[in-house]
Amino acid sequence: MSGDEAHEVRVHGHCDARFTAVRRAFEENFRDRDELGAGVAVTVGGETVVDLWGGWADAARTRPWQRDTLVNLWSTSKGPVALCAHILADRGLLDFDAPVADYWPEFAAAGKEKVLVRHLLSHRAGLSGPREPHSLRQLYDWALTTARLAATEPWWEPGTRSGYHALTYGFLVGEVVRRVSGLLPGTFLEREVTGPLGIDFRIGLPEREAGRAAELVHPRAATSSEQAAIFSQLTPAAIAALTNPAVGAEEANTPEWRAAEIPAANGHGTARAVAELYGVFAGRGTCRGRRVLSAEAAERVREGQGSCRDLVLGAGFEDETEIGLGLWLSGPNGSYGPNPRAFGHDGFGGSCGLADPEAGVSLGYAMNRMGPHIADDPRKTALVDALYRAL
Repeated sequence: MSGDEAHEVRVHGHCDARFTAVRRAFEENFRDRDELGAGVAVTVGGETVVDLWGGWADAARTRPWQRDTLVNLWSTSKGPVALCAHILADRGLLDFDAPVADYWPEFAAAGKEKVLVRHLLSHRAGLSGPREPHSLRQLYDWALTTARLAATEPWWEPGTRSGYHALTYGFLVGEVVRRVSGLLPGTFLEREVTGPLGIDFRIGLPEREAGRAAELVHPRAATSSEQAAIFSQLTPAAIAALTNPAVGAEEANTPEWRAAEIPAANGHGTARAVAELYGVFAGRGTCRGRRVLSAEAAERVREGQGSCRDLVLGAGFEDETEIGLGLWLSGPNGSYGPNPRAFGHDGFGGSCGLADPEAGVSLGYAMNRMGPHIADDPRKTALVDALYRAL
């Protein structure tokens, strides 16, 4: 995008005067950080104080980004999946300290009888990806994918280290949700949270909503030498997590991807919806005055499971990180602001959900031009920094 085109982007929506810095950072993303189309939303004390959108919903810049434009959020979807598990635990129907096999007997195969539910939530189950080749079409088959994961031998000793379960997280946690509730996580979330609260988020996208979906635009492809350097650093567990199967913008723009149930990676929503869903945690269990979780259950999501250099993401993150029961802690790295106990989740290419119960604040950021980062995209970082300057 040229400088002249960037200056032509008009930002729409509402921003309280106190949070002008967030609006300025959002505008700078278009001018200085190659934003195409995006939205950002912030809640404080359960009230929406920022709800902005702008740019284009397609690469050709023929469709303006609207208030209700939806976009595939990649791993920012993992927060709502974790919320499903925490709701069931809050009701006494799911025990995070119980073996997964108590709910999913087939899962005990290949030495996994002692894997706990908390290991699934914290990416410590050792199942970052299947050991046998798994195609994209097979990924769309819930029964096949979960059966293969149940039969798979872990890549490392479960419970000892985290290794990012990029795609498998949603099938693993989601199958436990299904075994306990009888509902796939997308249906469970809609019935229990997003439907009653009118939150514009869904796992997968019904065909009737496809007209609202933004087109994802893939980041610059790595050169062959860059790819060789990256793969030389990856362990087999990381290769399984990130390439079995390989997915990107091209795949995510298809009707097949949008229609499938891939809870870890194909949640579709607005930035406003992300802020509201992560706002359940920031609001210590409440959203729009409705209690979704007890305060104790909302607090438990950030129960740290031990810091380490992640076995999958370690090549890109030199520092140690820590995952709670479903979300990443801001920690000393400050990925979710200066409060080390704030937490959230980034999506491949840039999107983000953030919750900070101490400040009573949540943030949602959604965009369609993907950057090369799995986490901490500069556009997201600029918005988070601006938010905390305003508090």
